[in-house]
Amino acid sequence: MPDTVPIARSGTDRTSLYAEITARIIAELEAGRLPWVQPWGTPAAAAPLGLPRNAATGRAYTGVNVLILWGAVVARSFSGQSWLTFRQALALGGHVRKGERGTTVVYADRFIPDDERRRARDTGEEPHAIPFLKRFTVFNCAQCEDLPDDIAVAPPIPEGLILPRAEALIQASGVDVRIGGTGAFYSPQHDYVQVPPPQAFFEPVNWHRTALHELGHSTGHASRLNRDLSGSFGSRRYAFEELIAEISAAYLCASLGIVPTVRHADYVGAWLEVLRGDDHAIVRAASQASKAADYLLGCLPEVAGPADDERETG
Repeated sequence: MPDTVPIARSGTDRTSLYAEITARIIAELEAGRLPWVQPWGTPAAAAPLGLPRNAATGRAYTGVNVLILWGAVVARSFSGQSWLTFRQALALGGHVRKGERGTTVVYADRFIPDDERRRARDTGEEPHAIPFLKRFTVFNCAQCEDLPDDIAVAPPIPEGLILPRAEALIQASGVDVRIGGTGAFYSPQHDYVQVPPPQAFFEPVNWHRTALHELGHSTGHASRLNRDLSGSFGSRRYAFEELIAEISAAYLCASLGIVPTVRHADYVGAWLEVLRGDDHAIVRAASQASKAADYLLGCLPEVAGPADDERETG
């Protein structure tokens, strides 16, 4: 196996590796998921059905590695089931994106030490093979860049699901927008937006509001408008940033002729808490939202009205 990293063959190390794998499966079960039943085939489908495969060799992974890689696809919202080692990505002319974290899988086999071979020859007995495990790291193709076109990263998006002006805005923004997976978020640390594909939504128009909401968050990066994005989930600072992103998405939707939709009640509740605790909050949030929307719209050479989108989409 390429890029394998042998571990010591002591019983303690083998036990530790088995314990790690078992802990992963237990965590899946405690979260209410069966790791041996693919949780796809729903309106929020991400990766296509099938076994995970090595993108360089075409071989399907087997055994417990299937469960490990399925779990990684779901937990980390990957858009495909193709995997590569670090060296394989380089050999294909690409590379693993900086800051990406790999997934550890295992390779089990047996070997016969030289001493055991000699003992077997001297005694006329059959040699005893010793089981061993190797762990090695793989990366989903969605974590890589500059791979050949024939290395599929994500299923194609049916034509017409993304409105041309929204797609133009996303491309003009220069933000790294990754379409796939089951979650929508902006990563301040790595400066990228993740959003499920439009076909995962009950109504494709909701994809636009979601994508523009996450794009609104991205304007807070230090290289853009430099907002404070350090708030942890559930904090007032986090809720305030969510309010900025949601209002900016509404402004962007209006500018692009897209009917906006509202967030879930849990977000609304958090916003109410912010507004009730600070009567200046809505003014400050709306101001920051305008700056975010203006920043993104300013990336376009020209902003089209609703009629233009209607003509373009038929």
